[in-house]
Amino acid sequence: MTHHTALDYAKANLARTSLDQCLKCTICETQCPVLRVTPNFSGPKFVGPQAERFRKGQSVDKSLDYCSGCSICTTVCPQGVKIAELNAQARAVMKADHMPVRDRLITQTELEGKLLTPLAPLANAALGNRPIRKLVQALIGVHADAPTPVAQSTSFLTWWRKHEKAVYGGPYVPHRTQSTRYLPAEARWHRGPIVFFHGCAGAYFEVSTSIATVEVLEYLGYRVIVPKQGCCGLASQSNGLFNEASRSVLQLARQLQRAGKHLQIVSSSGSCAGMLRHEAREIMGLNDAVLQDVGAHLFETSEFIAHLMDEGEFPEADLRPLNLTLTYHQPCQVKSQGIGKPAIQMLETIPGVHVVESGQPCCGIAGTYGLKKEKFAVAQAIGKPLFAKIKAVNPHLAACDTETCRWQIRKGTGAEVVHPIEILARALGLTSQGANGSP
Repeated sequence: MTHHTALDYAKANLARTSLDQCLKCTICETQCPVLRVTPNFSGPKFVGPQAERFRKGQSVDKSLDYCSGCSICTTVCPQGVKIAELNAQARAVMKADHMPVRDRLITQTELEGKLLTPLAPLANAALGNRPIRKLVQALIGVHADAPTPVAQSTSFLTWWRKHEKAVYGGPYVPHRTQSTRYLPAEARWHRGPIVFFHGCAGAYFEVSTSIATVEVLEYLGYRVIVPKQGCCGLASQSNGLFNEASRSVLQLARQLQRAGKHLQIVSSSGSCAGMLRHEAREIMGLNDAVLQDVGAHLFETSEFIAHLMDEGEFPEADLRPLNLTLTYHQPCQVKSQGIGKPAIQMLETIPGVHVVESGQPCCGIAGTYGLKKEKFAVAQAIGKPLFAKIKAVNPHLAACDTETCRWQIRKGTGAEVVHPIEILARALGLTSQGANGSP
């Protein structure tokens, strides 16, 4: 990276090299989920390429902070203008000298998980207590009705340590032949090692998703490795804390690579995968060799499974029929990775499963955006058509690839909302966790 820090990169606004390609066609504005529901946002064209010509390091439009960072504008732009990247960089510069305490606190998902897991029953009671939530809203600025995760009494990491010892006999050691004496012959790891990147929420809150991912990969013949891993820094980046986010994502890349260089990496945290694959580079300018290598070997779980299906390497005959119709919503940050919609292909390979695509651009939560008291109503208005679609198709069960989006949809619908891998695990007869909604 030629600049000293990621914030310096944002101040230089190197994404502005694409702004003169803007034709002012307003396609981005027709697709912006925020502009649809509030007059508080001037729209991606105005606060992006149009305003960038006048910034010179300073904000010309405070409505910039109402941009949710969903990246739909960049995804749909026919001219390749980096609209979302411009907005993210400009916001980081705008907030650099007056970052709200709240925006620092709500980025600490890993710390929250470590604190809440040992006290799960008490934590969940507090999160559901109206007076406490009102107090938090008044003191910190997190809306009293904002969706929150459910604290789990057992973390994925606790489960994994027991599982690794029982199944593999102990931790994976690179370059050492691994024991298979703990396994029946048909389950030995003929496909070799694979790294699982669980993400912060997958470690502490969406535990069933992480367990289902491990079980499916093992069923397919992979020796799963779960190296020590920290936060990807996505929440920090989306709140404008570029330097903190840079430290996190670079450390994570090195942690994942230590498991074995050039190993395939699978993640059921779609938004965190996007941070490693392109956002750290495109938004914060991190041209780091290790980060690039990790990003090149990283797959979102549904993408990985769909690829195996395309290659004829997935045992489709093993899938049990599930008489099930459900809505699938692809989160914005999975759309922005340009991988298509592999979850639909994966799910509809299961006999009896019919997937109805949500048809909505965004659920509204945008990571931490919808938690903020001044943006909560905007987030709920964005999500309203999606909530209605899920209730109409199957009010009991829906599928979605990212954690905060699932929290938002659960809150808005009352449905069980799971990662698609949990439904696949159920069809393979692997797990009783998750995907228990009635068809």
